[in-house]
Formats: sequence, C-alpha cells, structure tokens
Amino acid sequence: MEWRDQGVLLSVRGHGESAAIIEVFTAEHGRHAGVVRGGASRKISPILQPGAQLDLTWRARLDEHIGAFTVEPLKGRAGAILSDRRALAGLNAVAALLAFALPEREPHPALYASSIALFDALIETDSWPLAYLRWELALLEEMGFGLDLTSCAVTGTRDDLAYVSPRSGRSVSRQGAGDWADRLLPLPPALLGQGPADAAEIAAGLRLTGHFLETWLAPQLGQRPLPEARRRLVAVLVRTT
Repeated sequence: MEWRDQGVLLSVRGHGESAAIIEVFTAEHGRHAGVVRGGASRKISPILQPGAQLDLTWRARLDEHIGAFTVEPLKGRAGAILSDRRALAGLNAVAALLAFALPEREPHPALYASSIALFDALIETDSWPLAYLRWELALLEEMGFGLDLTSCAVTGTRDDLAYVSPRSGRSVSRQGAGDWADRLLPLPPALLGQGPADAAEIAAGLRLTGHFLETWLAPQLGQRPLPEARRRLVAVLVRTT
C-alpha cells in the first residue's frame, strides 16, 4: 500500500531510539498516523514541529498497518511564532483539537482547507482570534454538531439575534429570550458577521463554542475532556485580548 499527499503535522512522539510516530491531517486521507524512521535525528526532528506543512508518502504492507512516512518540508509555522505567546497557543490548540475530534483516516476536505487558512492566519495577522472562533464553529459543523444561527428558535425572526440555547444550539432573539435570557449563552455579533470582535466578544465566543465542544462533541468521543491546549489558549486570549 502506498499513497502521497500533503498534510499538516498535529503531533509527534518518540518511537524507539531514533524513530518518531507522527500524526498528520491530510487533504485526501484525513487524520493519519505513521512512523518516521530517523524522526528523532538532528536532521529530521527540526522539521517535525506541530503546524508544519509536509509532503508525505505513506507505505505499509497492509492498509490496516500503521505504516511509515517519508516526509519533505513544505512550510514551517511554529518557528515563525515562537516569540508570540498568543499565536503559539492558537497553533497548539488547533492541532490538539483536530487530533482530538477527527476520526482516523476519514477525509474532511472543507475542514482541511479552513484549518490551513487558520494556521496561516496565525502567522500573518493579529486578528486571528475571530477566525479561530469561526473555525471552532466549523469544526462542530463538520463533526455533525453544527449550531443554527440563522433565525430565532422562539419567534422565527432573523433580526436582533443575541443568544444561543445551550440545549438546542439554536439562536434566540432578545425579544424571544424574555425572562430566560440569563439561562442562554450570549451570541457575539461578530459570529453573525457583524463587525470585528472586541475582547468581550472573544471571551463570550469561547464560552459559546466551548460549551458545545464539551457537552455535544466530547461525550461522543467517550467523555474525554477537551485538550489542555485549548484551555491554555482560552486563558491567554481572555487575559490579553
């Protein structure tokens, strides 16, 4: 068995004395693991950094085997943001959530494209926190847990949407919320495409997406807690945005 694809590195761990096992998110083969012979060497280990874009060739005797990767670097990202604590936390959170949520060897081309765009935004712009929030919404959608932010679940109106039901994931208008507003999750206007997100909106957005990642997605994955990397990103963004 053999295939060639491009992918972004999600994680790496040592394997024996000189090899490494990497996990990548690829355009056509989804989340995929494999051994890199010599992956712990001085020549190859600097290439194997989370967020790195790689040209990959995977080979195995049988499809169900873990197989071995041959890797060629295309684009490094971690080195470009080592001095930027926020961006580095963002990179680690995206990689960790992809490894957490994606089923093995199942392609998700739309999510792959949006993830690569976000990885690049971490390097290229300071306004990436809003892109990250939208990416978490896209991740929920791709995993089958999309929110409905198109109209009010109570009145049907598309105007003045200000909340999300923590149970249904549907948006609610101020009028529709009524006396129940304090039981609903605030919906940042920026997630509806209404301007940039300020610090308060970023914090509210993280609470919103975090709720559904924890209560909808994680239970379907065996009640696992969300990756620690996401908690660290939330702490950094809430403190510094």
